[in-house]
Parts: sequence; C-alpha cells; structure tokens
Amino acid sequence: MTRQTRIDTLNRQRRAGVLLHPTSLPESPGNGDLGHQAYRFIEFLHACGFKVWQMLPLGPTHNDKSPYQCLSAHAGNPLLISLDWLEDKGWLDRKEIAAAETDDSYR
Repeated sequence: MTRQTRIDTLNRQRRAGVLLHPTSLPESPGNGDLGHQAYRFIEFLHACGFKVWQMLPLGPTHNDKSPYQCLSAHAGNPLLISLDWLEDKGWLDRKEIAAAETDDSYR
C-alpha cells in the first residue's frame, strides 16, 4: 500500500473529535495554557477514543481575550505559554516575578 493510499484511507475513516480552546482548560491564574492540563486533556481524549482535537485560533487577543478576534494571524498568544513548564525546566524562577498572580500583568 502506498503512502498516499494510507492517507486516503485514514481520511475516509470516521473519527470523533472535540472543539476546545486551550484557554478553557483548568489552570491558574485566569486561563488555561499549553501546559500540564493540556497534556492531561490529550491523555483523556486518547483514553476515550477521540482522534481529533480542534482548536480556535491561537493568536494574541484583544483585552476581551476572545480567540475569535486575534490581533495577528502569524503570532502566537503569549498567554498560552505554560509558566509551570518554564519553572519545571529551570528557565523561570517564580520568586523573581514581581507581579502577584491575581494582577492582570502577571503574564
């Protein structure tokens, strides 16, 4: 079977999926990101037999944080960077961050 034939076969198979923006995932403060909870969500989808996770645009948003109206089609949203992962890798020391987690400028 050729590679193209395998791709065509996969595209014809029925699959279940879900539409969920990463900011809807539970995380603190304020919105979810592409960190630990996103990986737990992917593991959950896999365990339930889902094959597709569709997302809304991941660009930077206006003050209302709506993913439907991004400021750029080419830039990523810095709010989706997981501070927990940066801390786990040793690239961020939370003790050095001056803003409180409840402050809007935290991220």
